[in-house]
Amino acid sequence: MSISTIDFLPSGLMYSIQDVPGKGVGLVATQIIPIGTRILSEEPIIRAPEDKPDSQTLRKYLRKQVDALTPEQRQVFLSMSNIYADDSAPKYLGIIRTNSLPFGDDEAGIFLDACRINHACDNNGQKCWNENIKRHTVHALRDIEKGEEITIYYLGITNNREARQEALQRKFAFTCKCRLCSLPLDQSRESDRRLDEILQLDRLIGGGGLMGILTAPLQTLRLVDRQVSLYNKQGPNDVGLPRAFLDAAQIVIANGDLARGRIFAEKAMLGWTILERDDSANVLKNKALSKDPSKHMLYGRSMKWKTAVDDVPSGLDSIEFENWLWRREKPQRPRQPGDFRNQVTFPAFSGLPDDKYITTEFYASSDGTTHQPRRHWLFLAEIVDFFTLARLQMDTKDVDGNTVPLFFYTDGRGCELAPSMVQKGYTVAILYAQYHRFLFSEPGIRLENSSNIKIFPLSLDKLLALNDQVQTFSVETSGMRTCHGCGKQAVSLKRCAKCSLFWYCDGTCQIKGWNEKGHKADCKHLRDAELKGLFSLDWDTYDGKVGFPLSTTII
Repeated sequence: MSISTIDFLPSGLMYSIQDVPGKGVGLVATQIIPIGTRILSEEPIIRAPEDKPDSQTLRKYLRKQVDALTPEQRQVFLSMSNIYADDSAPKYLGIIRTNSLPFGDDEAGIFLDACRINHACDNNGQKCWNENIKRHTVHALRDIEKGEEITIYYLGITNNREARQEALQRKFAFTCKCRLCSLPLDQSRESDRRLDEILQLDRLIGGGGLMGILTAPLQTLRLVDRQVSLYNKQGPNDVGLPRAFLDAAQIVIANGDLARGRIFAEKAMLGWTILERDDSANVLKNKALSKDPSKHMLYGRSMKWKTAVDDVPSGLDSIEFENWLWRREKPQRPRQPGDFRNQVTFPAFSGLPDDKYITTEFYASSDGTTHQPRRHWLFLAEIVDFFTLARLQMDTKDVDGNTVPLFFYTDGRGCELAPSMVQKGYTVAILYAQYHRFLFSEPGIRLENSSNIKIFPLSLDKLLALNDQVQTFSVETSGMRTCHGCGKQAVSLKRCAKCSLFWYCDGTCQIKGWNEKGHKADCKHLRDAELKGLFSLDWDTYDGKVGFPLSTTII
């Protein structure tokens, strides 16, 4: 059911409070409850400061509230479970500690109906304190069938099965037997892997902070993209999903992309509408953000991805649209020259995989445990400075213009390189480079294998310009290539005998290309077997890691 068709169903008709086998009392649906429906909305009958230690003052404060209850409210309150009955704490405090639900910044409360809702790790209801209306609300996360028990999730984080069971036993003294906790072993392990990865992604996304958003936006966005994929596989409408969309919105808005920012904010708003309804602070905030993403406090910190709010492509199918939204570039077509401007194969520093995290964009696994690259990739950057202390260190500039420190942790600590090649203005090429967080420096690259690096005696701009020439005059399109001398397209052209990458109609065109269009200098560089290898390697086919020197294949 779409969000716009969800209505509030009359309270009291949607559920009854009754005995649930093995759980005591619970809430059971008395009719079909559509997704997003507000099941209940309650004010607390008792308030208590959260996590405040027992004291005479606290006991007096709670007793005063209990004494003020109506006889019916008091009867319900005293019938609630108390897992602290054997402790020295008084009965009222034990009941409140067992059953209270948090609200506001530092308070917890007893709610007559909401506190009767039982736990499930695959809950069908979402609890939330709505600060705007000062009430505790519960909404349907999915369609709930008539006769089905309404459940919520008691813990703050959806952790793996073992961690959930330990926390529930410690905090609430019961063992959960919900569907998620009762999965067959192989399915339970797969679920645990997803949940563990979601939490790991949370740490990586949050750990990068504003610096990560600005210096590694594409990498951070890919982490969120992966997280959303995992949420969708784990189950629909997870409470973390709209927050992930908001993370994505903040990343793109901080880098000037209002078009994607608007769409991500809309997705966050729709997600929170299901979880909290349209009078909640989260929905109202993201509704305003989706209307004008430029009002976000991070907008304009970088304009690297600058777009207008309506710069959204039309005519895309759903898959193409999602690829555009998440900035997923298409991989290199096989058997065409490698394109140094393709940031899937030749990523900037912000697009490199994190060496503390296995991302499925770069790595594949056949057993869920061991991983290997699913393709090859190469990092290109220009040397702007270098020096040696305990090891060789370079400051490099990548294709995005960002400074990236490079530290040599090779056996020779950088001495493997010929001194004549370690020059400012030359370009380093690093196979399988990874994003590394140093304790003593800004994030950079930790190079451990000397066969993964090659230095070319060209600036990065000149190398990219040479690449552009190769893409124009070497790539075959619809069976045709372009003559470098005259610009004519033809099926039958002759290859440059020296570099084998440029094509000509005949000797006259080749002389013109050589003397008038700069191929004499370009050809000298392209005869470098290592550089030619970058163009000829099948980057998308991984049969094991390659290293320098690269083998050269005629394209």
